[in-house]
Order: sequence, then structure tokens, then C-alpha cells
Amino acid sequence: MAGAGAGAPKSSGIALSLVLLAAAAAAAAASASALPLLNSSLPDPAAVVADFHSKVATSRRRMQESGGGGGGGGCMTGNPIDDCWRCAGTDWRQDRQRLADCGIGFGRNALGGKGGPLYVVTDSSDGDPVNPSPGTLRHAAIQDGPLWIVFASDMTIRLAEELLVNSYKTIDGRGARVHIGAGGACITLQYVSNVIIHGVHVHDCVPRGDATVRSSPTHAGWRTRSDGDGISLFGARDVWVDHCALWRCADGLVDAIMGSTAITVSNSYFAHHDEVMLLGASDAYAPDAAMQVTIAFNRFGPGLVQRMPRCRRGYFHIVNNDYTSWEMYAIGGSAGPTINSQGNRYVAPADPNAKEVTKRVDTAEGQWDGWNWRTEGDMMVNGAFFVPSGEGMEDIYDKASSTDPKSSALVDALTQNAGVLGDPPRNDAQETGYAGVNYAGGAAAGNGYGYLGMVYANGGGGGCDRRCGPRWALPLASTALTLLVALGCLRFL
Repeated sequence: MAGAGAGAPKSSGIALSLVLLAAAAAAAAASASALPLLNSSLPDPAAVVADFHSKVATSRRRMQESGGGGGGGGCMTGNPIDDCWRCAGTDWRQDRQRLADCGIGFGRNALGGKGGPLYVVTDSSDGDPVNPSPGTLRHAAIQDGPLWIVFASDMTIRLAEELLVNSYKTIDGRGARVHIGAGGACITLQYVSNVIIHGVHVHDCVPRGDATVRSSPTHAGWRTRSDGDGISLFGARDVWVDHCALWRCADGLVDAIMGSTAITVSNSYFAHHDEVMLLGASDAYAPDAAMQVTIAFNRFGPGLVQRMPRCRRGYFHIVNNDYTSWEMYAIGGSAGPTINSQGNRYVAPADPNAKEVTKRVDTAEGQWDGWNWRTEGDMMVNGAFFVPSGEGMEDIYDKASSTDPKSSALVDALTQNAGVLGDPPRNDAQETGYAGVNYAGGAAAGNGYGYLGMVYANGGGGGCDRRCGPRWALPLASTALTLLVALGCLRFL
């Protein structure tokens, strides 16, 4: 009897464990399917699009009323971001934090260091990523609480390890020529919010890691190998990148993954790079349905190949940008993102096989014909063409395009100052060297960082860096394991 009685619980325990595993899988699948497919961290992205266009229209009207609009970056250019802080009637040098009130698009609520003290970076070194010296960018970036970070003079900051920026920080390069990277690591925003990065050059970033790095005054932790992104967002939100110049990094120039959202990238200049901008970790990562990003007033310059941006799952407003060329495609996506392209200028390359603006990545046509990809008011040059989709999805389409798009005729005016303000007129030499450094292979004596050359990423791993952690499989197993332990069944397995 004892033997028979002992056998029964084991048999029933195994059966119950299988039932629980199946139940956990079903619950996780139901949870994934319940995630919003389009409208995510903000319930009505069309309202953000409408607000964006309203601000452009207001700035255009004020420019016309003031007789402004000339070149050279003076007041009242019609660019609502620049007009907000440059034409406020006060000297921006005495009122730097006004910038935090000038954001538009999905990243418009990024506060940065608003309300905090000014921190002046006086030391360009990065000798100790665990115990950074006061006066360095790293020491400023890791502090708790709001901080507005500025630079005492022109400087090149070659980071020994990733710069882990804490929440409520503004990195404000106005008034100095600041280069970050130059053969070192670059900027990481991991599980933080309310960050503004404005007016800095970010380039020639390389992987670093397998080292301890400080992320706050009270915490330093081990970092595995980084990808070499220029600006990497990992589970970050309320982030605004404005008036930066980015080129030639080991991986992406701006990558936002692992549930990052509420992001605006504006007024920036991109050049000489392969995989420019990745928005979404992988097709399997359902939380990226909450990603909402505005890409506005940027100039995509020479030497770019693809991913301007490459999108997954979320909602992406791509508006009033100047695409001067590409080698493969301009905008790509997978896993059903909403792409709302308005008032851009797309100039196709000479290659007859690269005229299409859009690319559905690794997806058969029958799978993407319902995706909501729309082009409104875009200018197609030199044979460029955009393949829209979304027929039969009228309700979703109405939400994605509920306002009249601004004309691509505005692109010249809105992008005339893209990049770091005060940079000389654009030319190829500007991205291939500076301060005596020739990144094509040599350097002036005393200024060199050695040979860097053009580094193209191979895209291995679908853009997911080494901290991506589990996909659905591990959470499923973890959920099942938790249930089994809670019910006392695990001891029978």
C-alpha cells in the first residue's frame, strides 16, 4: 500500500507540471497578444503628430510676420525648436535651460536637467570609469538629481568605457566644439529617463567593456562588451537628441531597444555610416510595441547605407527630413510598425537597384500588405519611390494621418541648421577628420588616435546587444517554474 501510495503523487505531479507549463505558455501568449500594436505609451499618437504640425505652422507664421527666414541661423527660421530658444528675447547663454521647454514630438516631455544646477566640464580625461574625477563628463553624468552639463572650452572626450548617463541630465554642447568618441566608447542610456543631448559631435565610437563602470554615486557594476553605438537607448524613455552630428561608429549611430519610448531625434546630421538608426530590439520582443519615436528636421548626408531608421512594432513619425542619398534603402521595418512619413525629401542614389525608399525586412509581401506605412507630401527625387501599405486598415490609417502633412518644400528651411550649430558648411572632410586627425589612416603628430577607418556593423544578433536578456522563452520558463514551486510540484520532477 505504501508503495502504491508513493507512486501516485509522482505521476500526478508530473501531469500537473505539464498542465502548468501549458497554462503558463498560454497566459504569456495571451499577454503578448494583448499588447497594443500601434498606440502605445501615449494612447493617441495622432494628437502628438497634430501638435507637431501646429508648432511648425506657428513658427512659420511668426517668421513671415517678422520678415525672418534668411540663412545663417538667425532668429525666426520657421523651425519651432530653434525659434523657441534662440528667439525668446533673452541670451541663451544666460537662459540655457529654456531649451528644455522647446521639445516637440514624442520626446517633447524630456526635462533633462531642468531645474538643476549648472555643471561645467573642465577636464576632458576619463582615466577612471569607477571613480571619475570631478570636472569630467563622466563625473557629471552619473550624479543623482537634475543637472545641466556644459563645457568650459572645446574638447575631445575619448571615453575609456561607456558613458552611463543618469536620469534628469542635459548634455549641452552649445558654446564649445565637443567631440565624444574619437576611438573610444560613447553614450549609453540604460533604464533612465528625461535625458537631453544637444550640440555635440559623436563619432568613431568603438566597443568597450568587460570592465566595472560607475552609473551613479552609489553604484558601479560589471559591464560586458558594448556594441560601439554612438548613442544607445536601452529601456529608456523621455529622451531628446537635438542638433548633434554623428558619423562612423562600430554599430548604430542612434539605437533604441528593449522598450525604449517617448523619443525625439531632431535637427541632427548623419554621415558616413552603414546601419544608422535601429528602433526596436527584435521582431520577437513584444514590449517594443510601446515604442513611439519622432524623427524630424534631420539631414541624412553622404556615405549612408541603410536604417534611417529601421523600425519594429511601434509608431514612427518621420517628418521634414532631408535624405540626400542611401546605398540600400532609407526606411526599413519588420513586425508591423506604423510608419508615418510626411514632408520629407528623398533623393535616390544613381544605382538603379536602390531607388526604393522603403524595405520590409525579411518579410513576404503577403505578410506586410496590411502594415500601416504612409507617405504624405514627400518629395521623390531621382527616381525614388515609397511603397505604401495598409489597404483595408482605414481606421488605423486615419489615426496615423489625421492632420494635413507639411509640404516637403519646407525641408530646406527646416534643415538648414541640421547638425551642431556653428559648424562650418558641410563637406566630406568634416566627417573624415578634425583637429589634425585623418581617420582615413593616419594622424598629425601628437593628435592621433591611430587607424580607425570605416567600421561597418554586421548586424549580427538582430541589433540586440549583450544586455537584451531573455526573450519570450525564458519568461515562459520562469513563469512556469514559479508556478510549480508555489504549488509544491517541483519536487516530483
